Amino acid sequence: MADTRGVSRERAVQLASEGKLEAALAEYQGVAKASPDDADVRQKVAELQEWLGHQSEAATAYEAAALAWAKSHQPLRAVAACVALSRLGASSTAKGHTARALAERFALAPMAAAASSGAAAAPGTMAPVPDAEAPGALPILSHLSREAFVALLEVLDVRAFFPGQAVVEEGTQGASMFAMVEGRADVLRTLEGGERKSAGTVAPGDFFGELALVSQGPRLATVVATERAVLLELTRERMEAVAVRYPQVGAVVEAFYRRRMVENLLRSNPLLSKLTPEQKAAVSRDFQLRTVSAGEALLTQGQPGDAFYVVLRGRCTPWLEQPFGRRVALAELREGDVFGEISLLLDKPVSATVCADVEGVMLRLERAAFEKHLLSQPGLKGMLMRMGTERLQRTAQALASGRVLHDGDLRV
Repeated sequence: MADTRGVSRERAVQLASEGKLEAALAEYQGVAKASPDDADVRQKVAELQEWLGHQSEAATAYEAAALAWAKSHQPLRAVAACVALSRLGASSTAKGHTARALAERFALAPMAAAASSGAAAAPGTMAPVPDAEAPGALPILSHLSREAFVALLEVLDVRAFFPGQAVVEEGTQGASMFAMVEGRADVLRTLEGGERKSAGTVAPGDFFGELALVSQGPRLATVVATERAVLLELTRERMEAVAVRYPQVGAVVEAFYRRRMVENLLRSNPLLSKLTPEQKAAVSRDFQLRTVSAGEALLTQGQPGDAFYVVLRGRCTPWLEQPFGRRVALAELREGDVFGEISLLLDKPVSATVCADVEGVMLRLERAAFEKHLLSQPGLKGMLMRMGTERLQRTAQALASGRVLHDGDLRV
């Protein structure tokens, strides 16, 4: 029987490649009848029905595909199949039934949702995020109540891209985030000299662009499909509309973004990467997400330092204030740069004033948390002390010479 299904599947693929869609559909329907839980075959039946213009049959097939994907523990594929029902004009009853079935499987159970929404976060801090590695967990959606899950699912779009087509372009205004359902894409970043270099790959199950839901601003990289890609898209406008009815949505999205940014920092920063997994988990909970306005002073020279900062979006300029009102600009701080650690390390006043050049987003770790998680580690403390001393020496040299340090020569 298995061999027969395999032959039928191969025949269906061949027929579809030859443009014989009706014949391919018949073959796939035969396989689906023999293997009703085969989610991939259910998906192929739905797609062929849609391509052939059979709207009603396609909607029914997508319902079956969504439930089959859910049963096989592939929530993104299930959500994408459910979202397709809106495109096909399926009845609200059919869409609602499928969405609720997915919510029952992947959203927070009522008691957990009540506990989560009842735990109000302090100002400037994020709501706790459940373990993203838990079986069946789906970033953002699985951290919502069932009602909020369904509401957010209703505003998602399914987007398809061909190889070589850009999903987003670096420098353009960001207004949405994406989840890769199937296919792959390259993440490209433009270097100082104008060269565009690959920074990584987006694979099925990966999310990207979430910064656009938290803060307005330009895209930090270009994402180009390297093979046919199907993605889910959530726009900031639609998310905010849902958040009016379900405030937990905004908190969960912000917590998801903060966690992703902190994880990236802990993984890539030469010092923080040395923390144990337990230490990383502990410090990640104490980072705060903060929006800053253009011209806002984050640190003031001569004043006690209150926190350690990471630039997530925007730019900051450190300034050395000299006698008679003279100011020396130091190396600009950009996305991924850190500052504020010198005064915390050496227990001295801040060595330079740092102002936001434009509106931006920062991660902030207060002094007490910095001392608890970083200065309490003997090896890390020694490395941080050496780094801080070297930076103070460079600052003294800059004051003496009046020259502007090149990017990378100095961090506050």
